[in-house]
Parts: sequence; structure tokens; C-alpha cells
Amino acid sequence: MTSLGDDVFVVRHNSQQVEVYDAETLTLQRHIAVHGLGWSYGLVACPNNNCLYASDWTNNINRVELSGSNAVKKWSVAGHPAGLSVNIAHNLVVACNGANKLQEYTTHGYLVREICLQSGMTSPWHAIQLSTGDYVVSQNTSPGVVSVVGVDRRVIYSQWTSPGVRVGVDGQLIHSYGQPETSDVGQMKYPTSLAMTKNDDILVADQDNHRIVSINRSTGCVQELALSVDSGILRPFGLCLDELRDRLYVGEGGGQQRVLVFIGVRL
Repeated sequence: MTSLGDDVFVVRHNSQQVEVYDAETLTLQRHIAVHGLGWSYGLVACPNNNCLYASDWTNNINRVELSGSNAVKKWSVAGHPAGLSVNIAHNLVVACNGANKLQEYTTHGYLVREICLQSGMTSPWHAIQLSTGDYVVSQNTSPGVVSVVGVDRRVIYSQWTSPGVRVGVDGQLIHSYGQPETSDVGQMKYPTSLAMTKNDDILVADQDNHRIVSINRSTGCVQELALSVDSGILRPFGLCLDELRDRLYVGEGGGQQRVLVFIGVRL
């Protein structure tokens, strides 16, 4: 799920449409058809380009124009795209779970660079760029780890890419969170979506532990968020933090597959 302005967007597994809710009333307003969309594990809106991106596990990205036409553009990416984010340059960042890399694309679908993950990092699910330019990446494994990886500022030009495409050659591990020596809440299990505060602190959907954890970047402290909800959170999958409205949206992958809205969350 993701939000933009007064809208909250939700995509459900194996659905060829995106649900649009009013952010104030939380009522369903409309649907956006995305024909051919299969298993989508990533959804993000870009205010700069006024569009919505949805990943498709069958190696495609769908870009939906939000200006009124809802026109859809599609392009292919590396193996099994999962989580999506928009970086500092307003480009789309795709966590390619099956290819063990991050790919960065312009809003028109042109490849800007690839970041191949190193040091035994596997199964990337979601990546968000920090204010430093590096990326925080969730690894959908058990035990699960959230890592910060570096971006090589040097550029190499590859003859198999289009002219001007920049291919990153780094992706080296800088720091990891969620390991026994860095966490007081036990190990994560199959973490999925990430959200980031304005201070670069990180929220993680700890899927198989049925909880949301926060990572304080300055202290390295990993804590479970105290979120009260009937029957608890069941396999949290999607996260969206709206700091302007002081809200945290959590999409469940289990049970009734609810969208939970928490107000005034203490981070």
C-alpha cells in the first residue's frame, strides 16, 4: 500500500485493480484497473511524477498515470520484483528478489543503474534510500535481517546497456540489524516492507513474528512497536507511514487481510 495527497492506494494479491481510499474518511472511492497485473508485492506513489507504480512477480513494473487518464505503461525488470520505493532523484527503485539486486529506473522505464548485493545478502524484498544515499534493504529470510548497503559513487558504462545508463558496481554491506547481538526482541522472520521516518529511523513488517519493529539508526536499538488491535496483527506485509497525518498503515497478509490504521504511533 501507499499514499499520495488525500488518497490511500491498496493492491491485493492476484487482483487486476488498485483500490483507492479517502485518507480522511478511509472509505473506498474508486478502483484503478491495471490489466494483466498478477501477484503484486510492491506499490508506491511518486508525487513528483504524479504516478503510481505496481510490481508484478512475473518480472514487470506497471506505471499508472494519476492525472486523470489512468494510462498504464509496463516494462520488464530483473527476476521477481517485490518491494518498490522512490529515491531522492525521484526514480523508481525495485528490489529484485530473484536476481539478488536493486534496479533503479526513471519514471519512463529507462534503467539508470543496478546495485548487485554482496557479502552473502540474499532475497531482497524492499529497499529505501537513506538521506546519506545508501540503501536500507530487508531480506525475506528466516532468520531475517535488515541491512544498510553502500552505493558506489563511481560509474562504469556497460556495452550491453543503452547509452548513458549507469551500472552500480557496489552493494557492499555497511551494517545489519536484527541479529542476536543487535536486538533485544529476538530475530526477525521473513521481514517484508519497510517505512522510514524523516530522521532515517526504520520500521519493519516482521511478517512471521506478527509484529512491527522499529530500528533507531542513531543507537542501533531494535524494538517492537506497541500496537493494539483485536486479535493482534496477522502476518503484516505492507507498510505506509504518513507522518503528516501521524498515521501508520499496516496491510495484513494473513487472517482477514485487513488494512490497519494506527494513529499517534510512538516511534
